[in-house]
Amino acid sequence: MSGPLSSGTFSSRTFSSGPLSRFGRRSRRTVALGLPLAVGALLLASTPSEATSTPAQITTSKTNGVNYLKSLQAADGSYVTPGGLSNEWAFSALAAAGTAAVDVTPGGDLTKNARTVYRNQLSAPSWPSASPVATDYQRAALNANAAGIDPARVAVGRNLIADVVSYWQTASPGSYGPPANFNGTVFGLLALGGARTQAGVQRVPQSLLNASITVVRANEHNDGGWNFSQAAGNPTQLAAASDIDMTGAVIASLCVSGVANTDAAVVAGKNFLKSKLVNATGAFNAMFGANTDSNGWAVSGLNACGFNAQGSDFTTAAGKTPIDFLLANQFNPGGGFKYQPADTSPTAYSSIDALRAVGGAGFTAVPPTPVTVGAPKWVGTTTFTSGTASKLALIVDTGAGALKVCSVTITPTGTTSTLGAVLDAALASSTPGGCVTSRTPTSGTGTVTEVNGVTNASANTWKVSIDGAAAATATRATVVNVGDTISLRYGS
Repeated sequence: MSGPLSSGTFSSRTFSSGPLSRFGRRSRRTVALGLPLAVGALLLASTPSEATSTPAQITTSKTNGVNYLKSLQAADGSYVTPGGLSNEWAFSALAAAGTAAVDVTPGGDLTKNARTVYRNQLSAPSWPSASPVATDYQRAALNANAAGIDPARVAVGRNLIADVVSYWQTASPGSYGPPANFNGTVFGLLALGGARTQAGVQRVPQSLLNASITVVRANEHNDGGWNFSQAAGNPTQLAAASDIDMTGAVIASLCVSGVANTDAAVVAGKNFLKSKLVNATGAFNAMFGANTDSNGWAVSGLNACGFNAQGSDFTTAAGKTPIDFLLANQFNPGGGFKYQPADTSPTAYSSIDALRAVGGAGFTAVPPTPVTVGAPKWVGTTTFTSGTASKLALIVDTGAGALKVCSVTITPTGTTSTLGAVLDAALASSTPGGCVTSRTPTSGTGTVTEVNGVTNASANTWKVSIDGAAAATATRATVVNVGDTISLRYGS
């Protein structure tokens, strides 16, 4: 997909081999597909594009789109490839269209199902690279979630939620990665707000999401939309034209993080998208011309916020909608989507972006129930391994001042650990540093009475919530399990 960038500028036609490509801001000119001939031979019929797309047309589009994405699976079962670009965003599109990743196999070989292979790739110590960036982990969290892999429990040694929060910017609260790369903050918000627990619970405290929501609001351009780079505090950038793709991603990030779709910022983003509709086709007039990727991102944003991409707001005077444009760019029965109307072949990324949008999803999706006999909807490690290092996400809220947010590495001596062990480890080292500067008591199993210089007083005490559960009195003996997201809050 035209994914979030890690640095610099972007183009829908070109990308660098460096940080830009890490989130796959790709070009239809640079993606080699290697389609099987049998599939390629089926790419000549056009999809009906007259009037608003019907439920039957959408169902056909999803069925054919899934078949096309299945054709992209490698012989080893993978969708992740070496280098900057990868097809792993296929998991979000497959889930949106109702297909579980575990059901996608090369030649019916269940041992190479896409979910197991992807989980193994994410678990490898060498993943993602020697020089990772924030968006590597954000992308993985969104796609693992859609694949039915608990992002916080990929393996004992891989907690994607902890990896994401390790990029928290202490000097710029709410930002993930360098603040100039605004897209990192947006996709951090998408990952933390959208990749919920297996039970569908928001695993991080709202205060954490609110910090990033504040950053997002400050970067809204004068025209109501957003762009990939930072604009806050820069009148020239705030006055610059917004981007279709990023506006879709941003409104999605707000809506999955608890912001109502009636909020002024969300409505302004919706209205920006509405103002860019092309009457004759239902496309959005993107920076580099009408294209499937931009329409896909915009529709995913509308989906995440509960806006109907075929409702009156997004039906042109000519009776066209953004969904019409997407379906008009799909080859049937081959199922792939082309980048622009004049193209004669599909691209993987356009097909992924379009299918996810047509399937009704934002930038991730709840994994469907598998049809493979015995396959669970979710997989994830369930216990620590004694003597093996494991990361946990920790958020400390004193009730005054900025949050302390970090990834903490512990080496348990059993299958579970304790809050006391986490605080001790965070005091010694965390990423970013300074997450815990003091804690009382320093040993034993008793009630936590002080953290970071703030001491229990009267009705105000330290409480702990794990994975979004109800807060309880924080004690050193509080049980901590593998992959837990730990929120410590001081108050009544």
